Amino acid sequence: MKAAICKSLDGPQGLTVEDVAEPPLLAGHALVRVKAVGLNFADTLITRGKYQFKPDLPFSPGAEVAGVIEAIGAGVSGFSAGQRVMAYVNWGGAAEKVGVDAGALVPLPDAVPFGVAAGLSVTYGTAMHGLKDRGRLAAGETVVVTGAAGGAGQAAVEIAKLMGARVIAVASSPDKLQIAAEAGADDGIAFPGTDLKDAVRALTNGRGADVVYDCIGGDAAEPLVRALAWKGRFLVVGFASGEIPKIPLNLLLLKGAEVSGVFWGEAVRREPAGHRAAMQQVLAWVADGQLRPKTHATFALDRIVDALAVLDRREAQGKVIVEI
Repeated sequence: MKAAICKSLDGPQGLTVEDVAEPPLLAGHALVRVKAVGLNFADTLITRGKYQFKPDLPFSPGAEVAGVIEAIGAGVSGFSAGQRVMAYVNWGGAAEKVGVDAGALVPLPDAVPFGVAAGLSVTYGTAMHGLKDRGRLAAGETVVVTGAAGGAGQAAVEIAKLMGARVIAVASSPDKLQIAAEAGADDGIAFPGTDLKDAVRALTNGRGADVVYDCIGGDAAEPLVRALAWKGRFLVVGFASGEIPKIPLNLLLLKGAEVSGVFWGEAVRREPAGHRAAMQQVLAWVADGQLRPKTHATFALDRIVDALAVLDRREAQGKVIVEI
């Protein structure tokens, strides 16, 4: 079979597409013929040895896959050969076939194309885990999403709207605020350049935000904690600004508020049934047209270096997909 292979930690430009042996079919696993792979910025890091997971060389990048089960291993129930599935696999997805732990498989409805399904796990999975499990977002509440024009932010905006919330987007420019508005945001705040606490309070008639979904950290974090409503929930999703903030704990005390970490990857490992249920809801929204994920571009496997270069240059406005 063909696979994109990383043999040295020189970045995406060092990848080659080669013929390699098929993965063995292990007990408790399924062999999936991959139809599409969703790429992420993490794939540019893992090929440089700078990601939190460091697989042994050689390996294939690609964490999100969609395809068809070719064979099932001993002890697997609930799935069968020929079934359409999607899965999050950490790495190894940029290949014609991949072995997948059956616990990671999610049934894929016929109405959802492989190229769409391959781009759902990370961004929409994180949004579901953050807003539903960690944030307990309820219909009618107000959520602030930082980095709202990025992949994680757009997904959070869309999921929050589907959950019945009002969304205030925070982004760094008018163009990015427009992207967030097209994703469904009700209001927008430009930052840097605006006092976030005052702006959120003005937009909520002084009440504050019920939930903050913070993708950027840095200087945005403390003013948004100050902008929380009574019993507000501040969700730590990421640090795109590059700075990990320090929050005065007395602010949480005074607001009866809480800060929760959104470590989606670990939640998938520890609670696979919860992840599957969340993705089945996302797939149902896609199937009936309520959720329309954006694709930036689709590439063939032999152009995976070009595909990852789009992410390296931070040009993607939507998912970058490799079809196999």
